[in-house]
Amino acid sequence: MDAKSPHIKNRDTPQWGLYQRNMFWRYNDRELPPFNTHPDVLERLASRKLSQNGWLYASSNAGLSHTHLANRQAFFRHKLVPRQLVDTNERSTRTSLFDGKWEVSAPFGIAPVGINKIYHDQGELAVAKAAGELGLVYSLSTAGSFPIEDVGKANEEGRANRFKANENLDVDVDVEGEGGHENSKKVPEAPRFFQLYMPHDDELTLSLLKRAHESGFQACMLTTDTSQLGWRHDDVATSNYAFYRGIGGELGFTDPVFQKRMAEAGVDPQKDAVKAASMWIDTIWHGRAWSWDKAVWAREKWQEIAGKDKPFLIKGIQSVNDAKKAADLGFEGVVVSNHAGRQVDGAVGSLDALESIVKAVGERRGFTVMFDSGVRGAADVMKALALGAKFVFIGRLWIWGLAIMGEEGVRHVLRSLLADFDILMNVMGVRSVDEIDGSLLESGPRVYGLLNEKSKL
Repeated sequence: MDAKSPHIKNRDTPQWGLYQRNMFWRYNDRELPPFNTHPDVLERLASRKLSQNGWLYASSNAGLSHTHLANRQAFFRHKLVPRQLVDTNERSTRTSLFDGKWEVSAPFGIAPVGINKIYHDQGELAVAKAAGELGLVYSLSTAGSFPIEDVGKANEEGRANRFKANENLDVDVDVEGEGGHENSKKVPEAPRFFQLYMPHDDELTLSLLKRAHESGFQACMLTTDTSQLGWRHDDVATSNYAFYRGIGGELGFTDPVFQKRMAEAGVDPQKDAVKAASMWIDTIWHGRAWSWDKAVWAREKWQEIAGKDKPFLIKGIQSVNDAKKAADLGFEGVVVSNHAGRQVDGAVGSLDALESIVKAVGERRGFTVMFDSGVRGAADVMKALALGAKFVFIGRLWIWGLAIMGEEGVRHVLRSLLADFDILMNVMGVRSVDEIDGSLLESGPRVYGLLNEKSKL
């Protein structure tokens, strides 16, 4: 927490850990931090802010939540083994994606989550802006509640503000060579991803991909595990589905092809938002599964539109055979994910799936294995990286922050996570992300016991 450390100027990222000092110092200014970022507390605070429907949609899982529990159990069986007397003073949280194509502030970023507007009026705009400021990957869901173009602009605004956003990580961080301009160079311009739920309408798919490309989204990932919503008891019992209440269709309503489809059906979103939003979501989800052939088609179309150098990934992979198939078919990577336990109840923990998939395809040249599901802090990120993931997506943590305090809430969660990861690297004896490997872990056997059936975390 030494804001005067001579090592700061030699780091290629800001000393994110100074955010901890900032939080401690606030008491002297008769202030306290915005809120506690422990995941248990985040969830509790968010539950008080949200409506019943908002809370249930954000927190519900498939079936009995056993996959959700398995995700957390999988993290628990791996223990970190710290190293001592390693000079970590000039450590770097930076990493690169896709063989050096892009630099990012840290090996984690924003997972695609739909209908952000039900958590806060600022919705996706707040999240995209905060991610841009901090040099973190932002991912927009096809089920987003703001137009693609507006979200792209918000992320661009955040990128521009990264020159200012990290000047004052600490109350007196006026270290020589660590002023605003110098510090800004240490926050890279992270890419933004577009997450595709592929419509049952090829013309609409092409329109969405074109809009994403023209709005500066540089990679695309096709989510394959949500051809239909999993059975979520709380949502079903309360008829809790925002789209069927006319909420969250803005990304679709602003699409020229979907506007044409609505006109053909005699649907006016201004007069009948329920019918329009229902038509939108029924077009991109709900009971129609795709084949590998169709996924290959989507990749080809994305790269025709955006360029051959723009990656296309498959998100939702849990099977080793599926990962091999994706690599064999030329996809640039996969996101190992079980949709945070929201789709298939009683499934394998995503971290366990990651371990098996990395062993099978992790060394394939030009193929990137990323990870998602169940992450609750910096230690979880490090464990996933140690097991071979090249990048980790975060979901519910920033959702809670958005619900609690909008843009400021998202920013506080992300800065806290960056600080946590920076500090963890220090106390673990890790100087760079490249040094994070299996030697940092001591792992137990895969045992799925019902440790705490009521646990949400």
